[in-house]
Amino acid sequence: MKMILHRKEAHEAESKNAGHIKTLRWTTRNVSYQRCLWILALVRTYEPPSHHHDQLFIVNKDIAPDGFQRSTVLAGRTPQDASFPGPLITGRKGDRFTINVTDLLTDPTMDRSTSIHWHGLFQKTTNYADGVAFVSQCPIATNHSFLYDFGVPDQAGTFWYHSHLSVQYGDGLRGPIVIYDPEDPHQDLYDVDDESTIITIADWFHLTSLQLLAALVVPNADATLINGNGRYVGGPDTPLTVINVEHGKRYRFRLIDMSFDAFHGFSIDNHNLTIIEVDGINTLPHTVNFIEIYPAQRYSFVLNANRPISNYRIRALSNTGVGAHNFTNGVNSAILRYVGAPEEEPQTSQPLSSDVMIFREGDLHPLENPGAPGNPYPGGADLVLNFTLGFDADMVLFSMNGFTTKRRDAPAGPHPFHLHGHAFDVVRTSDSSEYNFKNPVRRDTTLVAMKNQTTIRFVTDNAGPWFLHCHIDLHLSLGLAVVLAEDTRDTKKDDMIPADWKALCPIYNSLTPSQLP
Repeated sequence: MKMILHRKEAHEAESKNAGHIKTLRWTTRNVSYQRCLWILALVRTYEPPSHHHDQLFIVNKDIAPDGFQRSTVLAGRTPQDASFPGPLITGRKGDRFTINVTDLLTDPTMDRSTSIHWHGLFQKTTNYADGVAFVSQCPIATNHSFLYDFGVPDQAGTFWYHSHLSVQYGDGLRGPIVIYDPEDPHQDLYDVDDESTIITIADWFHLTSLQLLAALVVPNADATLINGNGRYVGGPDTPLTVINVEHGKRYRFRLIDMSFDAFHGFSIDNHNLTIIEVDGINTLPHTVNFIEIYPAQRYSFVLNANRPISNYRIRALSNTGVGAHNFTNGVNSAILRYVGAPEEEPQTSQPLSSDVMIFREGDLHPLENPGAPGNPYPGGADLVLNFTLGFDADMVLFSMNGFTTKRRDAPAGPHPFHLHGHAFDVVRTSDSSEYNFKNPVRRDTTLVAMKNQTTIRFVTDNAGPWFLHCHIDLHLSLGLAVVLAEDTRDTKKDDMIPADWKALCPIYNSLTPSQLP
């Protein structure tokens, strides 16, 4: 993986030119009061940013989303309503959030401390709230709490939150975040965008994540859950998720892959999907009928409900395979149901159609401010870092920025890499040998494929220690990660560290071995 950074100082002039603040001045001269009101009524009402006060209780709870009951780690606004996925957090561009997270975990078979990462939110001047255990904070110990306080001044789109301690989020601690933009440039393309149009995908295991970590090799998932429901091969016919649509309306669906290990091929039978957002970045509309989505990635797509009134299968086929690696008896699937259709499951269970519009990440282009920073040729940046992952049949060799380690338990396979604190331009995607500096896809999580190269560029304009890591959680726990220390001199100056953050480490360090994991 090649990562190209641009120092903030090298682009101050460019940033000033690109960041003009536009002011609209209202001038009324010789116009009646009634006419002024009529003119102003045509203008969208301005709503000032809101301050959202929220809370999440982290608890152990037995659930059976695929019919198999197991203990889990879940979030809820009360301990009693903890769920999988966790409760939806919403706001508007420019809002501020204070979210108190209380750890009530007691099950010794899983981690009892926790931390929460708000995936995709840049945390500018609030690096302490990024939620990465042992990077930006010490974990929250059981029976303690921590107040996350951060804003989203310049971001809107589809995000999510999850535990960032060890492999804990595989036990269920994950949920969606949507930041709405009142001035969304794509709003004329859809009619419906609300809680009912969020789709989450997750691989699900009957073993705990610590059991999977101890085995070092993750087996195939037992089930694929869509919006928290699914089936496993040989299991009961548990209810599948049903997403209702009305004929003639256009829906903005927000697709989030919350998986622990697997990636998925996503489709909805007989419907095209027009992608308009990637990882919180507006894109030029691009129509496909199949999306390959990796852990931590998000896509917004518009679906036109213009097909005959019926039930259609929503498919999310895992690369690792669930059971027979098909859709028999509704595994790997959910239901898109038109209003007026009978309440029954689709009859089709065949594999995906061969008539697939090929999905390529490089075909996606940002809507606003396209173009990678730096000069338009390989190496045309202020600083170039090469991270090389090498693999050997008997001994896996890691070399990251000149530092080499040898481990027999190191992970192989494709790796979805996520960078905290930034979105980046993917100037060379893993499925191409060509570079694109003019309008490359911009996102925060991209694939590094086996025996291939991925190159990203971004500007270092956000002070703090930021994690760059594989988002297959087992791989991360085995060390497939690096911390980028960005503008370290400015971090203390820019980040006003709260007192309860400073208390996290002494509390965690006082835990006895019997209180860990």
